[in-house]
Amino acid sequence: MADLTPDLSSRNPDWWRQAVIYQVYPRSFADADGDGLGDLKGLTQRLNHLAALGVDAVWLSPFYPSELADGGYDVADHRDVDPRLGTLDDFDAMVAEAHRLGLKVVVDIVPNHTSHLHPWFQEALRAGPGSPARDRYVFRPGRGASGELPPTDWQSVFGGSAWHRTPDGAWYLHLFAPEQPDLNWDNDEVRADFRTTLRFWSDRGVDGFRVDVAHGLAKDLTEPLRDVGGIGATGEQALPLVPAGSHPYWDRDEVHEIYRDWRKIFDAYSPPRTAVAEAWVPGARRALYARADELGQAFNFEYLETGWDAEELRQVITDSLATAHAAGASATWVLSNHDVVRHASRLMLPPGTDPAAWLLSGGRAPAIDTDAGLRRARAATLLMLALPGSAYLYQGEELGLPEVADLPTEVLQDPIWEQTGHVRKGRDGCRVPLPWTASGPSYGFGPGAAWLPQPPTFASYAVEALTGAEGSTLELYRTALRLRRKLLEGEALTWTPDAPAGVLDFARSDVWRCVTNLTAEPVPLPPGEVLLASTPLDGTAALPPDTTVWVA
Repeated sequence: MADLTPDLSSRNPDWWRQAVIYQVYPRSFADADGDGLGDLKGLTQRLNHLAALGVDAVWLSPFYPSELADGGYDVADHRDVDPRLGTLDDFDAMVAEAHRLGLKVVVDIVPNHTSHLHPWFQEALRAGPGSPARDRYVFRPGRGASGELPPTDWQSVFGGSAWHRTPDGAWYLHLFAPEQPDLNWDNDEVRADFRTTLRFWSDRGVDGFRVDVAHGLAKDLTEPLRDVGGIGATGEQALPLVPAGSHPYWDRDEVHEIYRDWRKIFDAYSPPRTAVAEAWVPGARRALYARADELGQAFNFEYLETGWDAEELRQVITDSLATAHAAGASATWVLSNHDVVRHASRLMLPPGTDPAAWLLSGGRAPAIDTDAGLRRARAATLLMLALPGSAYLYQGEELGLPEVADLPTEVLQDPIWEQTGHVRKGRDGCRVPLPWTASGPSYGFGPGAAWLPQPPTFASYAVEALTGAEGSTLELYRTALRLRRKLLEGEALTWTPDAPAGVLDFARSDVWRCVTNLTAEPVPLPPGEVLLASTPLDGTAALPPDTTVWVA
């Protein structure tokens, strides 16, 4: 077979179109200084793991100064490093080592809000109503006889009102936690400051940006502010039924002017800096963020939210490829991230099960067979890696980690737990620090205990335990990523017309195809040479349930 390995070096400005990007949640990846919190030096020391895995880029969730009111997404300074995680020199050393290993570096940018500890917000509190400092944020007087009621009925994604009252009686907007006041993107100073931030990190060698809450920046702040009232909308994943682009604070048409402005900055670098939008919007709206003159890519959460069903997956894959093609972008695929239940557990939940309710039960209602969950997760991974476009992996999935659903409530850190009145447990279960060794106080994460407790079962998932172990999930990922580089050709797929019910079968080119059995019974193995299987086939002519094969 000819060497079809794509050029993912700096010579190719389109390296991102079919890249594999590995998400690092820095506080849970590796702890070099022993304080229980992951840090940049720990990440740098472990970058060889990512190079050996075969990914093309590392994406860092926020590492900025933060009081961790929302796991680092409450940013007190967008152009510095949290001292608990290191220094700017440590960041530069990490970038240099990543580039030496052939890895691109993508960082989270958090433009919708700041921390309430940000100098701007502290200045706004001191300055008082009507001041220019307050115009950088969204302050409004309250309703009611004495201003005691919130300005609108807008709801926080984390639960409760999206407004918080200050001691002087004014209210400020926070679509997330109260410690995360929303910025006013109608303010020229806000726009200018983020231009500076994008250049700051690009000049330090960052290759791209993941844009947090990309659909939330533009807001309709004309007076009087509109209630959402009977049309609902209590969360960013459930946009109300209003005309597209006209919701008071989600996915407004005006947001695209901001990203067209950003694209000019990205394109001023050689190669151009990449970007991907976190935008919880329907496919047709998602395509707007992925246009070439805006961010270029957008996360495909419809794929992530699709259950283990062949027809549903086929439809989502088909629609996602069409959406990306319409934008001139490549598709994106993701199964796990820092905000959702890990797919080794989530894909085992019966249809209609609310993952939040399952977490609240401590993972007991229903109980999940972890071996079956890992089998299904491995099949889902090979399916995802065969699709044209960029694949985003989340740290620990290469180890087959399940969700830690039974964390004691007293150790929970996610603000969702408190803000929902203990109705939603939050996202800590997918953020438990990684196991690197089969023993030690934190299984090699650091010299001491980790900031979230790791279950004893993590010993069997450790990098040390899986490296070189035949058939291990880690070795499956390594083999798949190595093979994927050789097989990549074009950005299209062709569905096999006579595939059995419950089976996904498509060709990526005339060289290879991917077949996944999502049924409960074996199906005939397709003809040809099996290049890789998610489950050992043991020489049989059948494709077992919950198994994916790549065939040439």
